[in-house]
Amino acid sequence: MITWKDVIHNGVHGNPKPVKRVEKTKLEWSKLLTPEQFRVTRLKGTEAPHSGGLCSIYETGQYNCVCCNTPLFDSSIKFNSGTGWPSFTQPITVNTIQYHKDDSFGMTRVEVLCNTCDAHLGHVFPDGPEPSGLRYCINSESMTLQTEKKGIK
Repeated sequence: MITWKDVIHNGVHGNPKPVKRVEKTKLEWSKLLTPEQFRVTRLKGTEAPHSGGLCSIYETGQYNCVCCNTPLFDSSIKFNSGTGWPSFTQPITVNTIQYHKDDSFGMTRVEVLCNTCDAHLGHVFPDGPEPSGLRYCINSESMTLQTEKKGIK
């Protein structure tokens, strides 16, 4: 289980190596993604709170990176944080996510990115439920939900 101490350690001392890397030019990404997906994932944008399509969905499945389809989060660890963005307590594996210090907008936060393709996903905070105490606050535009019955949403 990843803890806040692990998040800070990875952000300062380096992130774990991903299983594979996917690298494309901005032009290649722009051809694969919708304009909003591109803005959020490649330009580090944020969708408005309560506007994301995956905010209030709690179907069983797996949340994958919209850019490279890497599995990021399992639906079993999704919870309603009341913040307006999908929230999770743990990534699927320890090397799925990379962590970076983010000093934008006059505050210090920890940005989370897909460790496979560097897509901006959102941020992680130390105010989530036990046992990890983490809240991965993720943009809906950065993920797809793959369910057994319906495929990818």
